[in-house]
Amino acid sequence: MTFLEPQRLWWLLLVVLLVGAYVFAQTRRREYTVRFTNLALLDQVVPHRPDVRRHVPAALFTLTVGVLIAAMALPAMPVEQPRERATIMVAVDVSLSMAATDIDPDRLHAAKESAQGFVGTLPERFNVGLVAFSSTATVVSSPSQDHQAVINSIEHLQMGPGTAIGEGVFASLEAIRGFDEDSREDPPPSAIVLLSDGENTSGRDITQAAVAAAEQDVPVSTIAFGTGAAMIEIDGYQVPANIDKDALRGLAQETGGHFYEAESETELNEVYEDIGSSLGTELVHEEIVTRFVLVAILLALATALTSLLWFQRLP
Repeated sequence: MTFLEPQRLWWLLLVVLLVGAYVFAQTRRREYTVRFTNLALLDQVVPHRPDVRRHVPAALFTLTVGVLIAAMALPAMPVEQPRERATIMVAVDVSLSMAATDIDPDRLHAAKESAQGFVGTLPERFNVGLVAFSSTATVVSSPSQDHQAVINSIEHLQMGPGTAIGEGVFASLEAIRGFDEDSREDPPPSAIVLLSDGENTSGRDITQAAVAAAEQDVPVSTIAFGTGAAMIEIDGYQVPANIDKDALRGLAQETGGHFYEAESETELNEVYEDIGSSLGTELVHEEIVTRFVLVAILLALATALTSLLWFQRLP
């Protein structure tokens, strides 16, 4: 439990003063009683009252005041609720190395199928966007709840030369900041899912991108494609389609995301299920002022009842 207006708890000092005043009054009362030297007459004039019971109404009243002050400080409990503005950016590497066939039928087609399945299973309230990157990065689909439009965009991704992983992250971050008019000051809960073979050859480096994502509290989960034992043809030459897993692992670790090695379509589906479930809810604080007021009412009733039963008067 927490308090949304904790500064108001300073009013509890009044309760401390109230208790101090009560103790002082009781001390003065005992001193006055001692001055009454005719003890036999005193026993007849002042009826005997149980010491403990006569303090109960005062204690209950003090508790009532304390609970009301606590209610004024807006007590709240942490609860999980769906993230209505949750945003996931899917950044897909469309460089020529994604044509490698170490994943059937090739890396890019496997990524497309898995990404489409992932978007299709997300709750409707999730906003999804798409970024494609080769030598540069482009926001293909801005974040929206039109999941089918994103699925269609994934299908039509085309390959290009170069690999700009850093630019893919920066483009995703910019799309998140432009989600709505409040995103600059109050960014939505978000994550980036980046699919690549990891060899950054263009644009800003991965380290810069990791710093920017970490500063904006956007985790980047990376998925390394392929086994690394593949060749592709570029301009008539056979070149190796290497995988830089260390770069992708570092990007994920520095931003609070997860790194996965997806060497088959089945593994990719499991990866996406894990990422999707991690964005399902967010922790918010729900006010419970009514509960505190109810407790205060019950204490007030108890104060009145004990005073009437034991002393035939209201406090």
